[in-house]
Amino acid sequence: MNAIPLLDVNGVCQAFRKPDGDELVVLERVNLSLREGEIVGLLGRSGSGKSTLLRAIAGLNSPTDGEVRYLGSLVDGPAEGIAMVFQSFALFPWLTVLENVQIGLEAIGLPPVEMRKRSLQAIDLIGLDGFESAYPRELSGGMRQRVGFARALVTHPKILLMDEPFSALDILTAETLRSDFLDLWGEGQLPIKAVLLVTHNIEEAVEMCDRLLIFASHPGRIVSEINIDLPKPRRYTDPRFRALIDRVYTEMTSRPRGEARPGHKNERFPGTGIGTLLTHVSSNLLSGMLEAVSAEPYSGKADLPAIAEALQMDADELLPVAEALQLLRFAEIEQADIRLTDAGLQFAREETDERKKTFYRHLLTYVPMAAHIRRVLDERASHTAPKSRFLDELEDYMDEEGAEQTLRTCISWGRYAEAFAYDDQRQVFSLENPA
Repeated sequence: MNAIPLLDVNGVCQAFRKPDGDELVVLERVNLSLREGEIVGLLGRSGSGKSTLLRAIAGLNSPTDGEVRYLGSLVDGPAEGIAMVFQSFALFPWLTVLENVQIGLEAIGLPPVEMRKRSLQAIDLIGLDGFESAYPRELSGGMRQRVGFARALVTHPKILLMDEPFSALDILTAETLRSDFLDLWGEGQLPIKAVLLVTHNIEEAVEMCDRLLIFASHPGRIVSEINIDLPKPRRYTDPRFRALIDRVYTEMTSRPRGEARPGHKNERFPGTGIGTLLTHVSSNLLSGMLEAVSAEPYSGKADLPAIAEALQMDADELLPVAEALQLLRFAEIEQADIRLTDAGLQFAREETDERKKTFYRHLLTYVPMAAHIRRVLDERASHTAPKSRFLDELEDYMDEEGAEQTLRTCISWGRYAEAFAYDDQRQVFSLENPA
């Protein structure tokens, strides 16, 4: 492997000015390098800035601070030698497969004969020989994404950026396309020298990558790195593969509790505790997770990767549910495991009415903002209070988006528990429905 990096990202920060004038920091002091022969994966929750970073590397947006260098040269616009494959297929529906691939070469100014030759080679390489005259509407999702790969590869880039390229595909199609890509990579048939992959799928990352960079959120930053030295092809059934998946889950669930959460202006909050940001998770998902983990074969304790596979959820979907159950004291997260508390096991056994009562007690005991809303409603003669009152209080601790998300969660959980009601048209909390 060449020791000289193809790509250097040095202290990259990315911030955007919101309509209210506040600054939203998406990336904070990100440093990474990419060397020849590597596939490096970026893993993290939604909102951790991974796709924003990829766009900065591609030259599609300029960092607020820091720099991106490709082969030692500053990237200040789309860089020749860096190509990108997107989650959405991004094909022109009025162009054929051949025309969609050729369009990637038009900016280079190649002669038409050479453009056609290289495009046909890319189409053949990616497994679409015979479909040159087909239109996107005639292709399956997997075939359309193959066109996206051919369009990126036809320019003979040294670096390929992939932004969740398999996530819009069904499981079998994604697995086939990943396998074909890895075969071509391993056989040295691809023109690219290195790959940077953004994904939410931990199994996909461990299968494909040589290194994983774990991102924390709000602002996005790299908090850990995992080297993967398993030989390829890698098998899910290999105990070493499963151990790596467990390690990634552990890294993603064991961030220090003082870490800034989405929307938070400060890392620790004084006073009543109402400044805890809540990620919206429906009561149906919470109930479903409790039922799943309480049942056989788990009997109250489950490996997070195993339960994710059983429920067909990726880490970005699963972890907010597990963390909400932990907040409500229905479960505890231990390394890469989730263990139900006695209250969680009790909830899973109860009928609907008893579940609501249990949830009510835990909501008002362990979610300070929900308890605050109920206390205000109890104390007021009208038993009503405007949403704006609670938004203003939350915005002392977090930004507007975080405050809206937290109240939305309180409303959803409060309705399920019958702790309070909310009229969305009038934007007023009340005790009209609850006992």
